[in-house]
Amino acid sequence: MQNNLVETLIGAVVVLVAAVFLFYGYSTANVHGGGGYTLKAMFDRVDGLTTGSDVRISGIKVGTVSSQSLDPKSFEAVVNMSIDPSVKIPDDSNAKITSNGLLGNNYVSITPGGSTDELTNGGEIEYTQGSIDLMGLISQAVFSTKSDDKGDKTGNAPAAPGGNAP
Repeated sequence: MQNNLVETLIGAVVVLVAAVFLFYGYSTANVHGGGGYTLKAMFDRVDGLTTGSDVRISGIKVGTVSSQSLDPKSFEAVVNMSIDPSVKIPDDSNAKITSNGLLGNNYVSITPGGSTDELTNGGEIEYTQGSIDLMGLISQAVFSTKSDDKGDKTGNAPAAPGGNAP
């Protein structure tokens, strides 16, 4: 009988500790259920961007990516974002996909414009810049062709042996 009581108490402590961890994780993860208004932006590429990625202005999180889809006519990526209702975004703002460094997560960075008109629920950010293909840039730099021995990049013929020009 004594063993059952000890096992029950230990089980209760484990459940209590798990509940404390869940509460702490939920409260620090900035999980907001549904609040805010929705904006849409169309990008040529969204590599590394996922549903739940941050939307930031000046490095401050103001929303999350709520969904992504492909426009069947233009073949552009359509990104829907849920924005905090206290943040009013001008209608001439710019959105681009950037990352937290070389190995960081991608997020949508919004640069506010100067217009006095604001985007409303269902509005679209017109000016966008998609993600940069970092591996493509690196491979271009690594595998770029060098000038050959038949001439330099300016099109001049190589100098004759001995330094004398023909």
